[in-house]
Amino acid sequence: MSHKVYKVDSKTGKITTNKRACPRCEKGTFMAEHFNRFACGRCGYTEFKRKDVKK
Repeated sequence: MSHKVYKVDSKTGKITTNKRACPRCEKGTFMAEHFNRFACGRCGYTEFKRKDVKK
C-alpha cells in the first residue's frame, strides 16, 4: 500500500505524499478521495470539493 501513498523522486530522493493528510488526526492519517469530497475514516472529518462556476 505504501507505493500508492508515497512518491519518491528518483533524482533527488525526496519523498512526498500523494494523498491529503487529515488536519484533525495525528500525522500519518490520510483522507480518502471521493468524486465530490475528501473524507477521513478515522474521525469523520469531511472537505467538499468546489465546483468552479463560470459566469
